[in-house]
Amino acid sequence: MSDNKNAKMKRIYLDYAATTPTDQRVKDAMGRFWTEEFGNAGGLYEEGRRAKENLRASREQIARAIGARPDEIIFTSGGTESDNLAIFGVSGAAKHGHIITTEFEHHAVLEPCQRLKKEGFDVTFLDVGEDGIVKPENVKRSLRPETILVSIMYANNEIGTIQPIAEIGKIIKEFKGGGAGYPYFHTDACQAAGYLDLNVNKLGVDLMTVNGSKIYGPKGIGFLYKRAGVKIKPQIIGGGQEMRMRSGTEPVALIVGLAKALEIAQAERVAESARLAPLRDYFVSEIQRRVPKVILNGHPAKRLPNNINISILDIEGEALVLYLDAKRISFSTGSACTSESLEPSHVILALGKPYEFAHASMRFTMGRSTTKEDLDYVLNELPNAVLWLRKVSPLNLEAGAKSMSHPEAFAGENLKVKAKSKSYK
Repeated sequence: MSDNKNAKMKRIYLDYAATTPTDQRVKDAMGRFWTEEFGNAGGLYEEGRRAKENLRASREQIARAIGARPDEIIFTSGGTESDNLAIFGVSGAAKHGHIITTEFEHHAVLEPCQRLKKEGFDVTFLDVGEDGIVKPENVKRSLRPETILVSIMYANNEIGTIQPIAEIGKIIKEFKGGGAGYPYFHTDACQAAGYLDLNVNKLGVDLMTVNGSKIYGPKGIGFLYKRAGVKIKPQIIGGGQEMRMRSGTEPVALIVGLAKALEIAQAERVAESARLAPLRDYFVSEIQRRVPKVILNGHPAKRLPNNINISILDIEGEALVLYLDAKRISFSTGSACTSESLEPSHVILALGKPYEFAHASMRFTMGRSTTKEDLDYVLNELPNAVLWLRKVSPLNLEAGAKSMSHPEAFAGENLKVKAKSKSYK
């Protein structure tokens, strides 16, 4: 196949907030653990001892990357389990009390807090304002003697806004009089791990969630940092692995990969952020120049360097995803965890924006392989796509695709996206 044909077939992937490819250096580190070093870390014989040693080395590697102690790292299956362990673990140990979180947390935090509210816990859901930034003074005002947990994400998974975690951490520490105990401070750092400093002492957090799939590591692995002395109730019990905090045979290969991925991400985060931030700003400015009625969601500067979240009014977000997918462009309308739902983004609604803005929100997130040429290709395709979809909105692809003058853009009869009952103005 010629180079020209290869270039024509290239897909432009702009959904790195959903998941990332595994870095080759991570794959190399994991290689021998699939077939050669396959032992169970609980075994007393040589294979088990080697697995346990590699498990120990990986735990130390991760602890160094975040300024923690090795015995403060609990391996889990990923970000959702780590968030659940933090929320249900603290509440289960405390048995009652007050929890503070925000309206635009990831569902892995939001839904556990909503369940706990139904079960009798008092939960405060802070608003974030139109810029998507939590105000530290609102956290301070909400703290009570019975507060057991504050959970605020480091960087939002949809709009990329960066929260003042260190400032909030100081407020909580002052509230506690500088001592230990409640309230504990948890942050979901899954999106932040590739671009921001994760030193837990600088941040002032007691619990922190990180997963591998957002930092070019393997999927199905993550960890919860739990500061020494923090009391949580285990959610998965059985063999007593992970200091009896999370039972189950440790997947050594995945843990080795996670440790390597985090090491690389933290070592390269400053340089990669400096490369991506100008591309982000270029992309936003060019979209707003070429396409009318485009709104940037979230703070323009206090956001991750790879995140662009915009509302393109008068079209359906899902329809644009399908249209550009046929043009070899991949992006999303919001969180990957809720991509099968046509419900409007709770994050955009939390900014105080109407349903029309939420239904029309698009998330483009860049990564290590993203180039300006990739963005220029998207910028060339996007205006025509928006123009066409605005002509036919509200859109029923199943029935309407046959009457369109460009049916090839919609990949045939398998599209089942139904029209919404209301039009946008």
